[in-house]
Amino acid sequence: MDIKTASALRRLRLVSTPEAVSFLLLLVCSVLKRTTDFNAVPVMGAVHGFLFILYVIFWADAWNRAKWSLKTAALYFVLSVLPAGGFFADRKLRRESEDAVIASRARKEGVVSA
Repeated sequence: MDIKTASALRRLRLVSTPEAVSFLLLLVCSVLKRTTDFNAVPVMGAVHGFLFILYVIFWADAWNRAKWSLKTAALYFVLSVLPAGGFFADRKLRRESEDAVIASRARKEGVVSA
């Protein structure tokens, strides 16, 4: 994995958790708006919208650079629209990047996997 691909995956990972948290907070704010006089939906909606747009931009970049299959790309996109999906995306991306680092080190050392 080259440095640009690793950077694209890292950016996607870094935005996936805050996007998931903002989504959950937006859902809480929506419930509070309907049950109390507290209305933070406009603010949380803007924050979540901004983070979601960043996620989609970084997702498209990662898809392009990592050469994901359509199935993998669709999975990461679906995870962005599920309330806690960003947490799962972060975990899966972390595993993927760790596996890529291990494979890269093995190639450097001349170890061939069977």
